[in-house]
Amino acid sequence: MKSYRKELWFDIKGRRAFVHITPAVQTCLKESAVRESLVLVNAMHITPSVFINDDEHGLHQDHEVWLEKLATHAPVSHCHHKRTGEDNADAHIKCQVMGREVVVAVTDGKHDFGP
Repeated sequence: MKSYRKELWFDIKGRRAFVHITPAVQTCLKESAVRESLVLVNAMHITPSVFINDDEHGLHQDHEVWLEKLATHAPVSHCHHKRTGEDNADAHIKCQVMGREVVVAVTDGKHDFGP
């Protein structure tokens, strides 16, 4: 079985951002020469998320509002996680909901998101 691994790094300005990584992952698939398989895209850290959805600004805003209602960042005084000296308890909770990785079918060397 052939395998391929590559790390992608993204510089995020601020506490949270939506980064469209599909083109970068597609480039990795091309480099790999894998034609039929599965691709695992995994955020190799504790708080970032990887998910599949439309890359549309309005939907990003909807996610922002929903996530902040679900787990508000401020005030951090309401979070027990602050005892560690960190102020990102909300990011840990948001990651649990959004997911840390995706597995996508690869068909003919490209992501296969279905019809």
